[in-house]
Amino acid sequence: MGSPSRIAARIALPALRAEDEVCCPYCFERVPRRRIAFRCMGRAGRGQGCDPVLDEELAAYTGSTAGASLPPVFEAAGRGGRADCPHCGRTTARRVCPHCHNPLPPAYCDSPGRIVALVGAKNTGKSTYIAVLLHELMNRVGTELDASLVACDDRTIDRYKRDFARPLYEERRLLPTTTSAATAPREPLVYLLTRTRSARRLRARLPLGRERVASLALVLFDTAGEDLRSRDVRDLHLRYLEAADAIIFLVDPLQLPGARTMVRDEAPPPPPADPDSEPINVLARVTEALRRRHGLRPDERLPVPVAVALTKIDALAPVPAGQSWLHRARPSRGALDLDDREAVDAQVRGLLHEWGAGQLEVYLRQQYAEHALFGVSALGGTPVRGRVGPGGVRPHRVEDPLLWLLHRFGMLDGTRGNEG
Repeated sequence: MGSPSRIAARIALPALRAEDEVCCPYCFERVPRRRIAFRCMGRAGRGQGCDPVLDEELAAYTGSTAGASLPPVFEAAGRGGRADCPHCGRTTARRVCPHCHNPLPPAYCDSPGRIVALVGAKNTGKSTYIAVLLHELMNRVGTELDASLVACDDRTIDRYKRDFARPLYEERRLLPTTTSAATAPREPLVYLLTRTRSARRLRARLPLGRERVASLALVLFDTAGEDLRSRDVRDLHLRYLEAADAIIFLVDPLQLPGARTMVRDEAPPPPPADPDSEPINVLARVTEALRRRHGLRPDERLPVPVAVALTKIDALAPVPAGQSWLHRARPSRGALDLDDREAVDAQVRGLLHEWGAGQLEVYLRQQYAEHALFGVSALGGTPVRGRVGPGGVRPHRVEDPLLWLLHRFGMLDGTRGNEG
């Protein structure tokens, strides 16, 4: 891995200022905070307020006029996230992107934001991974870290329940393959992650007994694998890759021929061979988009941290038995255990080279200033005929990639040995 202190200093969360930019999580245009637009509250009963009009910018974004008749959008300096409509005089707190007119949640405008893109070839389990990761952050992992994860808007609440939580946790169905961005605009999941950090954790940087609450607006995207098979499709529909502050790249070990010797007998058969969907080719296309955004010279490495995770490690038999760091539970310290992190990273690196996929790790070292390797299992067992296995959802280390990124963002401490 790269130099933690140097990279952490580069991407640590800054305090927000009026001149700082906010990246719209829908159209990915960057907007100075003071230039964020407002939408009128509209008419309330017989009271004052503007009547709905066709919002052409929003209709252009969604590709439909349905639901695009809304009170007008206007520009104003605003104070405290509020402004008076110049047409009717009503005060509004509804902030929107001035380019696409999608609503910008207050928590997203007022907290440092990070866009995390989740990418991988088709059938690597990206949607399932997001569903389980968010569930763990809202429950077990959130409690451990003294953190809360709250949706920033109703669209995120509705999409998570409809597309992720209900089918997987209530109906115990496997999630369908993500649809291509070419068929509809990409809808992000926007959350506010808030952590309480004590003076003990901050090592006397605060007076004894004092606590600091740190917040991070987190935007998650899942990518259809087919959208990464072609450079043309990527350029047209996946602009968020260029806006990403971090990447979680999922690799299905069942797609690596050399890994078949470690696969348990009950694991599903590997997918048909597809050169365009090979992990190294998908990663190269993502890397090209990021390099273009940063305007780097050929000899410069990307500052964007990338977490590469082997999925479905429950299908891999530990070799030698009982000595696999991948199959151990993550130490629960309320922080990132750096010893455990480095041991897992070293084991995954060794497996990739053993399986004849070492070029993936070499490419990461050449292209990225910082990367880390992981092993995760979202379901914890083999599904049966399109449904979650009899033991239910039993995730294993799904949170590891995000915890590492939170450490890079300055939201999570790192500990070693007997440190508390």
